[in-house]
Amino acid sequence: MTAQPAHGNVIEVERVLGETHHPVFQFLLLALCGLCLVIDGFDAQAMGYVAPSVIGEWHVSKAALGPVFSASLFGMLLGALGLSVLADKVGRRPVLIGTTLFFALSMLATPFVTTIAALIALRFITGLGLGCIMPNAMALVDEFSTPAHRVKRMMLVSCGFTLGAALGGFISAALIPAFGWRAVFWVGGTVPLLLAFAMIVALPESLQFLVLKGHTERARRWLVKFDPTLKIDANTRIVAREKANDGAPVAELFRAGRGPVTLILWAISFMNLIDLYFLSNWLPTVMRDAGYAPSTAVIVGTVLQTGGVVGTLLLGWFIERFGFVRVLFVCFLGAALTVGAIGTVAHALPWLLVVVFLGGFCVVGGQPAVNALAGHFYPTALRSTGIGWSLGIGRIGSVIGPLVGGQLIALNWSNASLFHAAAAPVLCSALLVIALAGATRQRGRSAPSTA
Repeated sequence: MTAQPAHGNVIEVERVLGETHHPVFQFLLLALCGLCLVIDGFDAQAMGYVAPSVIGEWHVSKAALGPVFSASLFGMLLGALGLSVLADKVGRRPVLIGTTLFFALSMLATPFVTTIAALIALRFITGLGLGCIMPNAMALVDEFSTPAHRVKRMMLVSCGFTLGAALGGFISAALIPAFGWRAVFWVGGTVPLLLAFAMIVALPESLQFLVLKGHTERARRWLVKFDPTLKIDANTRIVAREKANDGAPVAELFRAGRGPVTLILWAISFMNLIDLYFLSNWLPTVMRDAGYAPSTAVIVGTVLQTGGVVGTLLLGWFIERFGFVRVLFVCFLGAALTVGAIGTVAHALPWLLVVVFLGGFCVVGGQPAVNALAGHFYPTALRSTGIGWSLGIGRIGSVIGPLVGGQLIALNWSNASLFHAAAAPVLCSALLVIALAGATRQRGRSAPSTA
């Protein structure tokens, strides 16, 4: 089915996107954005998988790698805050392509470092590129989706990050014994380099963004690519349903009654990412210290991410039926219970794998749902900024998580005590979801946003 101009020579881009059936275009968009996030997840978690090998080769303490983990996450924080705002100014396409090239080259440089200080610096630089991939990929998918499929597609694409982290475990487990830990970074840099060139050829720009920014000619070109049957000429007027926003994007997150929801979204991301990155970075090392072989310890970390993949896919389905608030509350409450149980069952591998899987389902799978809620809540002119700042502020927690975890490990806390402490942040997230429900009701948001 093909959309035609609504009123003579006027075309509304949302109507074209909603009424034009173009599965090849949509599949290509989802594939490119999804692959961006697969590589993003692989590269973001790479240090956690190679950490035991680096510790053994360089003869450094586990605590010495805490700043390495946090340097990457701090770079991701700054990238999410700064480059997501840039994307709301210059577009999703150039920022996605540029940052993919940037972090690909940074990953390829990592095997040449020989000191902790150099590794800290390079992981920070890599993080700058990684930080803005998620908000821009999700914003672009949102803006090419109809309301009926928006949440599901955003969750599906964001699943790429968790899938990449999970694949990273399997790939690292195969590469490190055969070729050493540096091979993980060779693979992690080469693939996004090739992907960036594919994006240059085929990645579209958001049509709503182009219209709102007054780039009418570029909007015409992408509309013709999306639907070649449209009758478009120099006199055709292209419009979007939303109004352009000339204010500072970050300040706009607090205007029009958005302030309370913005702050609560930031707090939920902050609490959840404390746990997500503590578990992602330290779980293999803690399990190795618990007596498991290095390969088994890596598999435990991989099961965490595998649970996250399954969680992301199923939570998107649940959210479409039961709403964000109900699903996220149950999700984070389950996270508190399962994370708290990891240390208690660490001695029994089958139970450990079950509990870690469920913890990944709730913690790792829950974060894309928070990101999707941000994308659903903010309009086009603020979408990349809204998702990026929610993730960026949240990543303050991702910096704190590995650092605090490293210090608690250095203090020789028992595994039971360590994971009981780790359950507290996600329990706070569950309580914050209740506050989110109240804030959105007060603002008068429609039921699909949070119900």
